[in-house]
Amino acid sequence: MKIILDTNVFVSGIFFGGLPYRILQEWMAGRLGLVLSSEIFAEYERVANILAERFPPIDLTALLDFVSRKAEFQDAPSFRAPVCADPNDDKFLACALAAGVRIIVSGDKHLLQISGFQGVEILKPRQFVEKYL
Repeated sequence: MKIILDTNVFVSGIFFGGLPYRILQEWMAGRLGLVLSSEIFAEYERVANILAERFPPIDLTALLDFVSRKAEFQDAPSFRAPVCADPNDDKFLACALAAGVRIIVSGDKHLLQISGFQGVEILKPRQFVEKYL
């Protein structure tokens, strides 16, 4: 199964554990596929670097390198008009549609509001774990 992780889930898994960490573990073990666009990866890097400054003992270089090598990258053209209430979230949906991925894991209220758009299910981490893991 291939999924897309919203930045909040990815970063929460790295810094705070819990269910987002479990989802990352499943991916690192090869039981899930992670699909990204270059735009999503850039956001992962940007947010992870901000948090790394706040939590200096954590070195994210190796993890981001691992993600860049092991995730599947998909070109994802932007929508002509915004789909989400927050247009910055459109990149996740655009990537899912371009790659044929049917699940985005997110805690973002704007993405959750459009769950079901063109067949893409948007689930909170707990919902994803309960339904698929």
